[in-house]
Amino acid sequence: MSLPEIVSRERWRAAREALLLKEEAVRRAREALAAERRRLPRVEVDPEYVFEGGDGKATLLDLFEGRSQLVVHHFMFAPEWQAGCPCCAAFLDQVGHLAHLHARDTSFAAVSRAPFTRILPFKARMGWAVPWYSSSHSEFNRDFEATVERAGEPVERPGLSCFLRERDRVFHTYSVHDDGLDTLGTLAGLLDLTALGRNPLGSGRLRYHDEYQD
Repeated sequence: MSLPEIVSRERWRAAREALLLKEEAVRRAREALAAERRRLPRVEVDPEYVFEGGDGKATLLDLFEGRSQLVVHHFMFAPEWQAGCPCCAAFLDQVGHLAHLHARDTSFAAVSRAPFTRILPFKARMGWAVPWYSSSHSEFNRDFEATVERAGEPVERPGLSCFLRERDRVFHTYSVHDDGLDTLGTLAGLLDLTALGRNPLGSGRLRYHDEYQD
């Protein structure tokens, strides 16, 4: 691997300012794309999916924990696997403390096809507090394209799906899979995937995660 050229501070500054113009153009394009994403139509989720979590059985509505939005991480963990996907684990590591999302009326949960009895020890090994549910008794993964059929066999795909709640009605607003997750995981990046966007982020300043009030 070749290393960058060694130059004077003046040449570095000139090159940096030229690159900054391109970075600002990318940022503006990313903001425009996020605005277009928020204008995507939504579809009501009809099936009564049943998940298994730390408190027993749960519905998709339960995963919202009373908030308006829900981001689901489709964590690759097939029923026959002994542990979850290392790439999905690295993604979940970078999500950080959920208090920042919760303060912006957004819940986050991981969902896998593995039985909860296998998820639980792996979650403990990783030291995660994030809500994690098994979808082993429903078609949730297949319906949201986190499990697809290839050559007649189920194949897991990493992904994120976003949902919006209006009282007891749940709507699917967005999904992204595979390489589309490469630059996601930050607070702003996750909110940019949702129907409400960063608007909740603008309604109050960022705080230490232990200073938010429920």
